Amino acid sequence: MTALSVSTSSAASLRADALVVGVAKGPKGIALAPGAEAVNEAFEGKLTEVLNTLGATGAEGEAVKVPSPAGLKAAFVLAVGLGEAAEAGYQLEALRRAAGVAARTLAGAKKAALALPTESADEVEAVALGGLLGAYAFGTYKGDGNGKEPVGELVVLAPRKGSKDAKAAVERAAAIGEEMNRARDLVNTAPNDLNPKSFAAIAQAAGKEHGLKVEVLDEKALAKGGFGGLLGVGNGSANPPRLVKVAYTHPKAKATLAFVGKGITYDSGGISLKPAGHNETMKCDMAGAAAVFAAVVAAKRLGLAVNVTGWLALAENMPSGTATRPGDVLRMYGGKTVEVLNTDAEGRLVLADAIVRAGEENPDVIVDVATLTGAMVLALGNRTFGVMSNNDELRDTLHTVAGEVGEQSWPMPLPAELRKGMTESTIADLANMGERMGGGLVAGLFLKEFVAEGIDWAHLDIAGPAFHESAPFGYTPKGGTASAVRTLVRYAEQTAANGKA
Repeated sequence: MTALSVSTSSAASLRADALVVGVAKGPKGIALAPGAEAVNEAFEGKLTEVLNTLGATGAEGEAVKVPSPAGLKAAFVLAVGLGEAAEAGYQLEALRRAAGVAARTLAGAKKAALALPTESADEVEAVALGGLLGAYAFGTYKGDGNGKEPVGELVVLAPRKGSKDAKAAVERAAAIGEEMNRARDLVNTAPNDLNPKSFAAIAQAAGKEHGLKVEVLDEKALAKGGFGGLLGVGNGSANPPRLVKVAYTHPKAKATLAFVGKGITYDSGGISLKPAGHNETMKCDMAGAAAVFAAVVAAKRLGLAVNVTGWLALAENMPSGTATRPGDVLRMYGGKTVEVLNTDAEGRLVLADAIVRAGEENPDVIVDVATLTGAMVLALGNRTFGVMSNNDELRDTLHTVAGEVGEQSWPMPLPAELRKGMTESTIADLANMGERMGGGLVAGLFLKEFVAEGIDWAHLDIAGPAFHESAPFGYTPKGGTASAVRTLVRYAEQTAANGKA
């Protein structure tokens, strides 16, 4: 795992394999970003000329290596692009992405120093977090020598003034980044190794490590409690379902948040089998549960003055002689009945059980996170998640919070007219499918039916950004991304600061 630290040493005097500086597109060619002053002096003020010769443009995602001159103790300088030059300071997301590009480019190095803009604690945190996330690599199944190791250590260079705040910012970045990388590991783990039972065991181990209360309901407890959604989805698998509660409490907390995560450790579609070409990445269908788990652990590590309970609804959706069939009726936790018209609309079934159970503890807010619908990907693309809620203020708050931490989201409606298609079942209270058009919104309306009266609830559909199938960019790797973790953590921080949700 990549180590993070902060230093107030001069960039010129720090011993490292690489020294990272930022460059941007200026009105008259490339411009050096703050933090590169000492490096430029070592180049006798001609660093931009050297970079121009090598074809550097300052574009986002660009990385150009330059051998170090005699005045530097690093082996080489890596110039990373920040995009358009900014006189008033660079956006935090630009710093995260540039640091991420640098860390990924420097895979195999033992130590790298990041001399990027770090005048404020927020900038220090952005650089540290971007670097840690960019350094991520999942090598569990690769043999020795098959791929470079992540950069061993990243040192964030910060001004001497405010060094205490800089150190705290790096520690905060480490807590969030390490938990995001834990979520990425879970998403990337092969489904023959990660099933509901093993996921629950991982949560129990983390609970013991961090002092969290973890409760696990196995298939017998679920049957006794009447969790028909979880049991119905898990019926076809040799790996039975689990409902895991991970609870963090703070003695000074004035508010309680419940985060609910969809944890389908593999989704074949069940009897409504997915077509060829749609199964290969379905190990990622537990990304919502991974995000919730990571967010609760991060809240504990940060010591936030808010109570946060995570509910992981874990099941494997497989076809077999015991699998739930289209046409079956499930009696959900809490008593509602659901006619299953499509067994591939299973995420809403496990979430419904967990939402009802979470509501019994009377939290101030419930937020569920799920790779729920392909319709949301069609609507918003691969990098943006949808936000729905029974409270417009909560929906807008989560959208704003996501933007603050660099996650792309968009507020979505819950049109009342789309509810009708789900309530037209002639034999049950609801059907798990409604109108075909607006499928992502229909799924949100289904979940809303299971929210207790008086509780504010929001739904994050992360089906697009949860699993990245293309080439890495910024600090985002190929594979699991840990989408929504930062949004949940920032919302918990905001709740703790305000003393209310």
